Amino acid sequence: MKGKDILEYTLEQLKAKGVDKVQCMISNSEKKELNIDAGEMSLFRTTFNTSLVITVYKDGKKGSTSINKTDKDSIDDIIGEVLTLAESSQPDPAYDIAEHQEPRSFSCGNDTSDMDTMFDRLSEFSEYTKSTYPKVILEQAIMDFTHRHGYFMNSNGVDFELDKGMYSFSPMFTSKDGLNTSSFNYSGFVSRELKKPLHEYASIDRLLRESEQQVITSPVPGKFIGDIIVTPDCLDEFVGEVLGYVTDMPMITGRSIYKDKLNEAIADSRFTLHSKPLGDEIESKSYITSDGYAAENFTYIDKGVLKSFLLGIYGANKTGHSRSVNDGNAHVVEAGDVSLENMIKSVKKGVVLARFSGGNPSDNGDFSGVAKNSYFVENGEVKYPISETMISGNISEMMKSIVDISKERVDFGNGIYPWVQFNGLTIF
Repeated sequence: MKGKDILEYTLEQLKAKGVDKVQCMISNSEKKELNIDAGEMSLFRTTFNTSLVITVYKDGKKGSTSINKTDKDSIDDIIGEVLTLAESSQPDPAYDIAEHQEPRSFSCGNDTSDMDTMFDRLSEFSEYTKSTYPKVILEQAIMDFTHRHGYFMNSNGVDFELDKGMYSFSPMFTSKDGLNTSSFNYSGFVSRELKKPLHEYASIDRLLRESEQQVITSPVPGKFIGDIIVTPDCLDEFVGEVLGYVTDMPMITGRSIYKDKLNEAIADSRFTLHSKPLGDEIESKSYITSDGYAAENFTYIDKGVLKSFLLGIYGANKTGHSRSVNDGNAHVVEAGDVSLENMIKSVKKGVVLARFSGGNPSDNGDFSGVAKNSYFVENGEVKYPISETMISGNISEMMKSIVDISKERVDFGNGIYPWVQFNGLTIF
């Protein structure tokens, strides 16, 4: 059996065993990968992976498991296992599966990679880095092309097919000048094609240049309350934390700082966050939600106002709120009307925050962590790269204290972000 036949067989077997509802998905992937390690081309490999995921609901109980073998005996075994898991779980009437939708096929990217282009682009990147940024050491750079083909089906008649092929590039690097060494940094992007040199994508070239500058760092001049300008590379982390508060578990437990903020302002009115899994500007599309619905674009924060919680079927049933129409990915933050240059000029004292290392914010939104690969700014000028510096604040208050949003944005293929300036952060 292959592909869709496996899912049809699985559904039939589970229905015959009295399961109320079932959803299952199968994915077959092939990845072609080229690596640079310690500055040298080191690896070429092709890997294959098959994944079959089965989730069943019987008498209000849930069981879910996955395997990577798809012969009939293995499938029969896993059917028995998932039923045992369901029988041993606690019942919950909020469990459910996606409603019936018309069968659809989705496609993004190419079926096959251009290995010559992959090799040429990676070699070109290695030579460019060595010649342009001689202090930079490429610790590792991974170029790959992954093609996935799969199906999602459930007992309500959902029948989706997905075919997707994407290039991905992720370099990790540091710089060394004599005895001085910078902190490591990294970047990356995804794309359907490799139409230009790799260093021209996302923020790769800028971060390579900054890495050389960061071999010598200095501490900030004491503890102060100031501004931070969060770079596009770092903004994704803060956006993810904000949306994390409106997902299933924080909302179900009532711990979310935004649990009563639907259709209310949770950010400055200049801040708009779209989730565009189908957006024309997004290279890597996401067509199917994790619950089995055809995904739609949505604006979660519109001019500062929270327009929806990020709930799946279970979270929606538990809380009584609406299910979100996508998984909250493919972020597109709208640009502002101020240049990055003028944004920096407006800072009396603060930090350009390029990378942040810290734990998740607490239930009330408080956070703290270390600024890495970042810069001290004073009287409108970037003064110097900083040694590891603590930054603390409250994410709820921070989102309301936006000073400016840049005209410039960076496209990573699966998200588009500007620079955002916040005030009132504690820096030390």
